[in-house]
Amino acid sequence: MNMNNPSSEVRSDMISTSKLLLPDLREMIATNNVYDMNEFCSALHPASTAEFLQDLNPEEIWTILHSIETPLRAEIFSYFDRDLQEQIVETCPREEVAELLAETPSDDRVDLLNEVSPEISAEVTSLLPQEDQQDVALLARYDEDQCGAEMSSDFFRLREDMTVGEAVAEISSQTHLIETVYYLYVLDAEGRLAGVVSAKDLLRRINQQDVPISSFMKSAGTLVTVNDTESREEAIEVVKKYDFIALPVVDASGKMLGVITHDDVLDAAVEELVEDAHLSAAVSPLENETYLGANLFLLARKRFTWLAILLFGAITTALILKLFSDVSDRVTWLVAFLPMIVSTGGNSGGQSATLVITALATGEIELSDWKKIAKREIAMGALLGIAMGACGFINALIIHGFDVPVIELLLVPLAVFCVVFCANLTGALLPLLFQKLKLDPALMSNPFVAGISDTLGTFIYMALGAILVARFY
Repeated sequence: MNMNNPSSEVRSDMISTSKLLLPDLREMIATNNVYDMNEFCSALHPASTAEFLQDLNPEEIWTILHSIETPLRAEIFSYFDRDLQEQIVETCPREEVAELLAETPSDDRVDLLNEVSPEISAEVTSLLPQEDQQDVALLARYDEDQCGAEMSSDFFRLREDMTVGEAVAEISSQTHLIETVYYLYVLDAEGRLAGVVSAKDLLRRINQQDVPISSFMKSAGTLVTVNDTESREEAIEVVKKYDFIALPVVDASGKMLGVITHDDVLDAAVEELVEDAHLSAAVSPLENETYLGANLFLLARKRFTWLAILLFGAITTALILKLFSDVSDRVTWLVAFLPMIVSTGGNSGGQSATLVITALATGEIELSDWKKIAKREIAMGALLGIAMGACGFINALIIHGFDVPVIELLLVPLAVFCVVFCANLTGALLPLLFQKLKLDPALMSNPFVAGISDTLGTFIYMALGAILVARFY
């Protein structure tokens, strides 16, 4: 057994067990053994059941799920990969799919319906209860990066004039409709958020049936909310800052529309991180596609677009070399050090860009801090430039020795210092510029910083070389 990673050993055992169970599952289906199928689905955690069913085709899965009650069926369904969920929605009877989706959290339901074909989505939506149809229409109107697209409209609603006893009775009547109990939201007659009561505070007063909930609720004036049209990154920041389990979403008039739960925030944060990781490598985000599941030509197109932009951007480097061709012809050894100098600048600029992008993403810095950042990176650029310049001088000395004048040997460290200094400052400030322009700072990825640093480094090095030529040749 691998004692260093017991969880991976357990997972391996589960997968092996899954492979052994498959013949039995298919035998249950073939003999229509509803009792055993029901026992199988009920005995395990829904996540484990979903993992065991993954290797079956959608029709076989649906046959097994059809043996259990709809709430458990919906819970197991929620743990399937999105691709498998789409296949089930597209291939299984529409009426039964609508019954299943009616039990699915509202935000997950809309996300799934947005992924299947418009025809199937419209057909399934028309079979949902009227209230759920209205909910789908509400959530579908938001862009995927807005808070409204991440919220669930399923939350506990209480009235301002309720007592503890009435609130408990109301919660009991709503429990089957709500995914999880976090906070109890108190709304006024117009549906505006008036306050919040925690389940803990309500239970503490369970024996005080006549106490009005308004006497111990947190009023709306002290609550933190997000607007439905705000970026979901704002919700991520708020939940991270205040450590909320759920976050109320309101419209411009203060009417409460839904909640964003901590698991939705986690999913959104992961999506943002994946998108930033793709952008940092100059790859268009795969959105709802996976690396192995994406069409080969789609993946090639997403990579080609940025590669082509970077390739044409590199033309400036070629033009600079052509501009200084007489310098490189007269001092041939200059070209030998060019890759070292531009790569050092690219690496330095990439480090600065990564540090600033990460600090922006975590809220450590804001645009208003740009002067502090510039001063810090100027000092950092000078320190790194001196250190890397010394390394450059040693490299020049190793290659040339003292066969050339010392002034020529000093050209390399001087160029390294200038390139590192400029690239460091450029890499730090460009993400801030992108943020100012309402663009994703991650677009200022390492390949782009490296491309800019290459152009800048080539110009600085060749310009210094031209000064050398003019002075000594």
